[in-house]
Amino acid sequence: MKITGIVAEYNPFHNGHAYQIKKAREVTGCDYCIAVISGDFVQRGEVAVFSKYLRTKMALLCGADLVLEIPSIFAVSSAEDFAAGAVALLDQLGVVTHLCFGSEMGESERFMETAAILADEPDSFSTKLKEGLSEGLSWPQARVRALEAEGISDLGNFLETPNNLLGVEYCKALIRQKSPIQPITILRKGNGYHSQDLTGELASASAIRREIFKEEPDFSILLSQVPDEIRSLFKAEVSLQPEDLSDLLNYRLLTLKRDGIPFSVFADVSNDLSDRLESKLYEQADWEERIRQLKSRQYTYTRISRCLLHILLGITDEMVLAGKEAGFSPYARILGFRKSKAGVLSEIKKHTRIPLVTKTADASRMLSGTAKMLFEQDLYASHVRQSLLLGKTGQPVRNEFTQPICII
Repeated sequence: MKITGIVAEYNPFHNGHAYQIKKAREVTGCDYCIAVISGDFVQRGEVAVFSKYLRTKMALLCGADLVLEIPSIFAVSSAEDFAAGAVALLDQLGVVTHLCFGSEMGESERFMETAAILADEPDSFSTKLKEGLSEGLSWPQARVRALEAEGISDLGNFLETPNNLLGVEYCKALIRQKSPIQPITILRKGNGYHSQDLTGELASASAIRREIFKEEPDFSILLSQVPDEIRSLFKAEVSLQPEDLSDLLNYRLLTLKRDGIPFSVFADVSNDLSDRLESKLYEQADWEERIRQLKSRQYTYTRISRCLLHILLGITDEMVLAGKEAGFSPYARILGFRKSKAGVLSEIKKHTRIPLVTKTADASRMLSGTAKMLFEQDLYASHVRQSLLLGKTGQPVRNEFTQPICII
């Protein structure tokens, strides 16, 4: 039996995602397709446009058979930890045979040979990397030189695109976790990752989000970028955007300062960034302005956004370390599945090495220790998003204990 895993965010789901699922099925000839996705906050360090349940429904209607949630502390982490969390989740199910990801290069071998060096980090590589950095090269430039010294030739701009970088991280995680899952890459079609162009059939998620966030989005353009099966769902929920986090972040920062809790205890927040943040503390800025205040050559927009989100959600270095020591994904939380493909759950139950959580209320007796802590953090993150949605719409929102999983 062949079961293909896909790591995604679906923020939001669009034609490119449907294409990936279709091609993954064709290339691997799989019996089932499992998607593991970010929950209510995403790897860019932002709140998800739509809830994880609506995004799950979109994925199921467009070809996924089962959707699971990546533990939130890794869903909003660096590319390395995001990939490690997702791969660990797929691997510990015990049934996944292939991991399929999109990239700007359709050659899986190049990803694996690059990942093998980065996973092992031989002394010669580390030495060459340090030499490059000491000469004033940027981290990406120094890394490319070090890889070329290890015999990886013709890298060009291979490591300059987000999809390729994530692909390497997936492969690196497979190697480090000694997973038997076979990586397969699909050549990405359509506009580039950062493109804001909404013409053609395969626009980027970034361009689609930008249109959604407008005061008066053009739904005729938006709906041309999503599969027919889910067009009605784009109006099923009010969307959230980074600016909706502004007031909550300001409150959180002031409260931490009052209570004497240093910002540096939170994941990825260096002492320097903590000092910079404290120096601007009383300037009541919105989310975007707060990031602009802190942005520098050393700190990219996305890194700062993730750091601010870690502070807002209370994700500490200690929690991340505990999660890693527990295997990144010590449980599998089911967000939804297709009735006609429920056989995939039967297969997982026979082979899984981690608990399957279907009902939120059951988790407290199924999980303990770090697994329970990570799951409670998932609940906290989702309840924060639900509170934001309530504040924006004034309409009641189902919580994690009353919201059923999605079954179609």
